[in-house]
Amino acid sequence: MQIKPRQHLLDIWRAIARHSFRDGGKFAWGELGGVSSVADAERLLCLLYPATEIPSFRLDQPDTTERDVLRALEPVGTRLEIPANIVGLLADFMQKHTGPDGAPSFAGGHYFRPRRPEDKVTEEQRQWGVVDSYSMSITLCLAALGFLKVYEDTTARSDVRQAVEDLREATRARLTAAMVSLLRSFSVNVFQPESDQGKRLIQLIGQGRQSDRAVIQQFSRRFKALRATIGESLVLGIDVEEMLRDDNQLFECGWAWGIVRDAPGVVDLAEPPVSQPQGSADNLPYVYFTVIALDGIQDLFSERTLTLGLLDADQQKLAEALRLRWEISQQYWSGIARFGENRWPLEDLPWRTTGLQLESEYFSLTVAAILVHDLVRRRATDDDLTRTVTIMERLAERGRVTSRLSFDDPYVHLHSPGATLPLSGAGKNGLPPLLWRMTDFSAHLLKRTVQLAELSRNLGSQDRLLRLAEQIYEHLWARRIEDGEGTGLWDDVKGAYPELEGIPSRLSWSVTERVTECLVAARQLYHQDPIRSADLAELARHLLSEATHLFGKEQLEAAPTDDGGRGRAMRSIEARLDRARDLVDRQPATAFALALPVLQELDTLAQARGAAAQEV
Repeated sequence: MQIKPRQHLLDIWRAIARHSFRDGGKFAWGELGGVSSVADAERLLCLLYPATEIPSFRLDQPDTTERDVLRALEPVGTRLEIPANIVGLLADFMQKHTGPDGAPSFAGGHYFRPRRPEDKVTEEQRQWGVVDSYSMSITLCLAALGFLKVYEDTTARSDVRQAVEDLREATRARLTAAMVSLLRSFSVNVFQPESDQGKRLIQLIGQGRQSDRAVIQQFSRRFKALRATIGESLVLGIDVEEMLRDDNQLFECGWAWGIVRDAPGVVDLAEPPVSQPQGSADNLPYVYFTVIALDGIQDLFSERTLTLGLLDADQQKLAEALRLRWEISQQYWSGIARFGENRWPLEDLPWRTTGLQLESEYFSLTVAAILVHDLVRRRATDDDLTRTVTIMERLAERGRVTSRLSFDDPYVHLHSPGATLPLSGAGKNGLPPLLWRMTDFSAHLLKRTVQLAELSRNLGSQDRLLRLAEQIYEHLWARRIEDGEGTGLWDDVKGAYPELEGIPSRLSWSVTERVTECLVAARQLYHQDPIRSADLAELARHLLSEATHLFGKEQLEAAPTDDGGRGRAMRSIEARLDRARDLVDRQPATAFALALPVLQELDTLAQARGAAAQEV
């Protein structure tokens, strides 16, 4: 199934408008599973992310809103009402997710699940912040600030301008709080090689092919510079700093599931957030939450953020601190994934976590996602890219996205009920232990595949990635809800696996938002120039050289004042040759296609002239 970003995004917008907007543009939040800042942010991003990332989907300048966009969002309002209603919707979100103390709330809510069936998540636990919410809030707040910056210049209504100003203040406060919380959720876990976690890490990266001592020495050499950067640049606990100086110690870094217990507050800000709550998470990095954090942080230094000047002085300082952690985490996990000289640890599916002793194809996908981030950052070699493409293909097959389910297939759990992560530290002080569930394996796989295709400048690799992306999207398209709550949105697992029984369709803003991200990424992929073939470019130049020479020769025979058919043909040939010369470096295949019929037409003219000369 071909991915059609514009058409399919409009389908999603049409479904959201039908589902969520009632009575002249009023938004119906509903209580699907209960309140969660993560779910509500995902829901808003399904609408706002395309509107701020794709020029033809913009809603902040009513005079330029395109007709098919207006038709898709008809339940939201008219051309002038849509942006005003979005301002009101964002204001409702900010108010809904503000705590009693006036501080922004990043509550995981109903996304937190009890680890034991007999337990119930307490109200205190539901209010805990989580990295998903911090990261989503960064993306949402940046999208909102950019939207407001453009929209405020297009309206003269005093009430709307005041609403815009109030919303901007609330959005800036939420953005700062999210960035501070994300900083305080960063984790560096140092442990001894003889510990259980140390033995598991050695086994993971050494793959049993080297002695433990050799693996430790190689680890020390490979991450020596990174260890120094962490020790010199980050504020850590005293014990961690002491252990990190020892080259014989192993370590992991990345993001915990929430604010780390005893994490120091951020104090060097001109306007610090209203509150900085105590953390509940153990000092244990999770690959999944690290990927989520990386996705949000990269929006802080995107071209759009920098061009519009969306960050104030405090936020720019926080962004630099987060960027350092962004680079450190990518380098570390990319190095772990590609450790050694032969087979990568990542190629040994499924990935085994060292801290929680879990293994799953989903964890392989999250490590691969960090590797994709790193490949984009440093412009990957063809070898790295080709090996990563193979991993994506294997994950799609093992995850039963491009292969059929077998009888009583264990891999169906990746899609329903989804992969789960115990939240380390959440069950202390007499509270029930918690889980975090991920049901977005297919959408996550599609997003990374499209990102790789956008990065690839190798024809063979990109062709494989595009075919894989189309297969994954076909699988996801089959999982749209056909009727009932959330028609046209996701997720109905039985749509892709009709043989499954007892799995009802359930509206998932998590999956829907990730599909929306995939379509925006696909649009960016198609918007860039196609891969240039050097061989074809050389051949196109040869064709153009010959065509230009023959055209000049033909002009010697054509009268300058000839306004008949011959004159029109000559002008058409000249225009096509000019166009082909403009495209030969960027689109050599197109230049080739333009030059070939020109040669044929010039030959036809030469034959006609020769025949006329013989008759004379």
